[in-house]
Amino acid sequence: MIAVAIIDYGSGNLRSVAKAFERVGASVQVTASPQAAAKASHIVLPGVGAFADCMSGLKALPGMLEVLQEQVMQRKKPFLGICVGMQMLFERGHEHGAYAGLGWLEGEVVPLVASKKEQNHSPLATRHSSLKIPHMGWNDLRITGEPPLLKNINTGDHAYFVHSYHAVCRNAADVLVTVEYGQTITAVVGRGNILGTQFHPEKSQQTGLQLLKNFLMIR
Repeated sequence: MIAVAIIDYGSGNLRSVAKAFERVGASVQVTASPQAAAKASHIVLPGVGAFADCMSGLKALPGMLEVLQEQVMQRKKPFLGICVGMQMLFERGHEHGAYAGLGWLEGEVVPLVASKKEQNHSPLATRHSSLKIPHMGWNDLRITGEPPLLKNINTGDHAYFVHSYHAVCRNAADVLVTVEYGQTITAVVGRGNILGTQFHPEKSQQTGLQLLKNFLMIR
C-alpha cells in the first residue's frame, strides 16, 4: 500500500484530505514529523488561510523544510500542494505584504481581480460586472496536454475552489490546468514530481478522487 504523509503545520482541517486519500487506497499519516515525511512514498501539503501564516507554520516545524528540500528536490519524491499548499510552491506571495515561498516553481501569488470586462451592444465598448471574491464554488477545468496527474480527467470536468489569491507562473509549461473567473486562473501546476492544485480535490467528488488516485500512481 502506498504511504502518504500529509504535513500538519496547523493549517485547517486535514482529516478530509486524509479521508479522501484513504478512499483511493492509500495508507495515510497526518504528521508534523520530518522523519515520518522522509519515510513516506508521497508527500502532501494542504493549506488554508493566509500565505504568510502558512509559511510561518511550516517553518516552525523543526527540520521540516530541510527534509522537504531533500525528499522533494533531491530525491524527487512525488509531492502535491493543495490550495495555499500549491501557492507556497512559488517564490513569493502578496497577501497582506510580500512574503517568500518555497521557491520550487517560478512565479508569484497575487490577488484575484474583482471585476471582469463584458461586451455590451457596441463591439468597441465594454462594461464591468462585479465578481465575488473569494472565488468559491465549482468551475470547469481547461486541461493543457496529457500529464499523468490528469489521466481520465477531461476539459469541462468540475472542481471545487475557495480562494482569493492565485498563482501567476513565469514558466507556461508549469501550468497544467486553468479555469476562467473573470481572468484565466492557474488551477493545476506541475513540473516533474512537484505538483499542485488550487482547487480542493478532497471536495471535488469524482474528479478530485481521480486526481488523488493518479497522484498515487506517480513514482
